[in-house]
Amino acid sequence: MRPVRGHKKKRKVEKKVEKDSLASGSSENGSADWWEMLSKRIAGNVSPSKGLDEFQSVFKMSRRTFDYICSLAEVHMQAKSAHYVFSSGKPMSLHEQVALAMRRLSSGNSLISVGDSFGAHHSTVSQVTWRFIEAIEEKGLHHIRWPSTEEDMTEIKSKFERIQGLPNCCGAIDATHITMMLSSSEQTADVWLDQNKNHSMVLQAVVDPDMRFRDVVTGLPGKLNENSVLQSSTLFKLCEKGERLNGNKMKLSEETELREYIVGDSGYALLPWLLTPYQGKELSESKAEFNKRHLATRIVAQRALARLKEVWKMIHGMMWRPDKHKLPRFILVCCILHNIVIDMDDDVLDELPLSSHHHDPGYGQEVCESVDKSASVLRDNLSLHLTGR
Repeated sequence: MRPVRGHKKKRKVEKKVEKDSLASGSSENGSADWWEMLSKRIAGNVSPSKGLDEFQSVFKMSRRTFDYICSLAEVHMQAKSAHYVFSSGKPMSLHEQVALAMRRLSSGNSLISVGDSFGAHHSTVSQVTWRFIEAIEEKGLHHIRWPSTEEDMTEIKSKFERIQGLPNCCGAIDATHITMMLSSSEQTADVWLDQNKNHSMVLQAVVDPDMRFRDVVTGLPGKLNENSVLQSSTLFKLCEKGERLNGNKMKLSEETELREYIVGDSGYALLPWLLTPYQGKELSESKAEFNKRHLATRIVAQRALARLKEVWKMIHGMMWRPDKHKLPRFILVCCILHNIVIDMDDDVLDELPLSSHHHDPGYGQEVCESVDKSASVLRDNLSLHLTGR
């Protein structure tokens, strides 16, 4: 199976356009009525979150962001809207279709459970959700993009440096497992068996300081470790060819320069463009200080993946016999929706507490022993620079 990648350049949408012109979303006049009716149907199925109204508690976003998502999905979903009806026979409006799909993604509940709460047949939930996936994948992929200008990258570097002083850092990388319940009779089941004896699919992400996904890869089996997933990615190939993380270098001293890089945990190889922590317990002062700052910086990737799974619960926990050809696209769309909430400066984010940054509970830390010599020298120079030596 070919992995789904979210690094492709798409038409850039200026934030002002996103926030102002498109925030009103669809011009559907009944937008207030549909929610009033739906909220009565699902009353009791949602626990209100502190600081959020009922709508925000259900969808984990403001109505403004919801309307923007409707505007993205409108053309694709309205093309077949006549086929989508409630059990009563009433046609579904655009808002109701999007609400149904996002409730399926965010609740993690079964098709039958979501359908019952909306008054729709489970087959309708399935069809509407897949139509929504297609729409957002087509119209929303520009929300996952590598920084395209020097100004964008400079801002990212500045924010990362403000965390714990790591200069010229362009991102944090991590990977997580989307676990699945597969039938033992499946011929390819063993391919998906990971280190914890779970069947899983891997999601790898590079994250910026605002927990925005800048590059994602998914669709690969959990049998692969972090470093193998990275090596199979386009990100790896671009960085190795010098076509990514090839921007401005900074001087650490008269003799030493620091190139652009990302940070990752010890499951990755130490590379000139990917700095990992020092191994071992008896570390020098400068190495221990580097590890402390490194952890505080890369934890943003852990938090982003934890937030992703916490909000979009369909990919959290054990998925029952998913279609492994469609699952990567579900995961990708959840990443797009995660970014849209950030790009819209949605105030709801401030009211969503993150219970933990552990996005892969039960999985131990992988350790890759591969070390590039030039990268080792670079890391040593940076660790000495950070301690003023």
